[in-house]
Amino acid sequence: MKFEPVIGLEVHAELLTQSKMFCGCAVVDSTEAPPNTVVCPVCAGMPGALPVINERALEYGLRVALALNCEVRPVNIFARKNYFYPDLPKGFQISQYELPLAVNGWMDVETSQATRRIRIHRVHLEEDTGKLFHHDPHDGLPEHSLVDLNRSGVPLLEIVTEPDMRSVEEVKAYAAQLRAILRYLGVNSGDMEKGVIRFEANVSVRPAGSGELRARTEVKNLNSFRAMERAVAYEIARQTQVWESGGTVTQQTVGWSEPEGVTVPQRGKEHAHDYRYFPEPDLPPLVIAPERVARVRARLPELPNAKRARFEAEYGLTRYDAELLVEEQTVAAYFEQVVIAQRLEARNPKAIANWITGELFRLMKESGEDISAARTRLTPANLAALTEMIAGNAINLNTAKAVFEEMYRTGRAPQAIVEEKGLGQVSDVGEIEALIAEVLRSSPDQAAAYLGGKATVEQWFFGQVMKKLQGRGNPQVIRQTLAEALEKLKHSA
Repeated sequence: MKFEPVIGLEVHAELLTQSKMFCGCAVVDSTEAPPNTVVCPVCAGMPGALPVINERALEYGLRVALALNCEVRPVNIFARKNYFYPDLPKGFQISQYELPLAVNGWMDVETSQATRRIRIHRVHLEEDTGKLFHHDPHDGLPEHSLVDLNRSGVPLLEIVTEPDMRSVEEVKAYAAQLRAILRYLGVNSGDMEKGVIRFEANVSVRPAGSGELRARTEVKNLNSFRAMERAVAYEIARQTQVWESGGTVTQQTVGWSEPEGVTVPQRGKEHAHDYRYFPEPDLPPLVIAPERVARVRARLPELPNAKRARFEAEYGLTRYDAELLVEEQTVAAYFEQVVIAQRLEARNPKAIANWITGELFRLMKESGEDISAARTRLTPANLAALTEMIAGNAINLNTAKAVFEEMYRTGRAPQAIVEEKGLGQVSDVGEIEALIAEVLRSSPDQAAAYLGGKATVEQWFFGQVMKKLQGRGNPQVIRQTLAEALEKLKHSA
């Protein structure tokens, strides 16, 4: 019997607000700030402390809900989700359940097989937990754990899909596109290594073509695409083997062990009733006016898929180039700034895309810089000027690469670099003819080989001429003049 996977994702994204979800404590980088330094009675769960809803977090939640084509609920309610965990100081989490922020959304993702529509079940607001640090025995101390509450109370948006994904490829495509949308909206940094976006995969398998939903496992807190792909693939293979051998999959929560490459059982899978949800008595129902939703919708930016399609249609870019450029919103903006900086008659978006995705990405990777830092030196106007110099045969491509590196390091204009270093392209036919004649006279063995039928020697002659011109020769002029000289050589032989 053939089995197929059934996968849904729950994504927890910390929101880029200045303060926490229900108190005035600042949101800090929990990987860098000293432990327990940004905590107050509210986020520490002290008795009698009263929460207040963060309006900016609501705004960010609405942005995401609308970008995911969700229906925004006019009234939603915060609830207490009761469970015990050492980094949950109140003994419950303020979240949403029966009346969440938004429902019934969707996202189209593209895979190598087809475009798939992934339905969004719900989007809701909640608060993050604290963070545990586990320590092995040392200095006479037994094995122990410490808790840092700096992250406790940070606004968290949970985005839950329907079980619509049928492959690891679809899971990765959905997760990558969602991360890009969150970054475009300015609500999340997407820094997975710092845990500001975390994935939980609900995985089951069933007989291919059937509509049943079998017992599933929930793989918790996957904080990288690699971990998510490996964990989901492992669970698909493990569960398939269990069913094929006549066994039964146990519904449970598992963790992912990256070093061993296996999932590890943690606890039985909870159901909603296990959390004993009830309305948060210290927070009133949240009423969202249609006018507010309309204002947020009007301010949504152009999202990655729409921008990619526009780049293909408007600039004639390939799908590959467009995807590379729109992956980072700041890179896409830089590309368009360079296009605008070019003179209209010399406009060449494809050439600009090649420079950005090729040389610029290479130099950024080597230096560890992002586009925001790089563009302060390599301004759109200067990159546009460089491409125009190439198109106008002022410099050739090899020289342009050297000039580009100089521009990246120093911020100088390409015209100044070319003039100072004498890098202008040599296109004078008379000068090139003289050099070709010199090369042919000084290379009798290679000339004989060419006349004997070894056509590849022509490229060697080309290289010798270019070497004499220190790489500044016009390739088209050299090739044409060389071809004419070789043709004369044949007739004179």
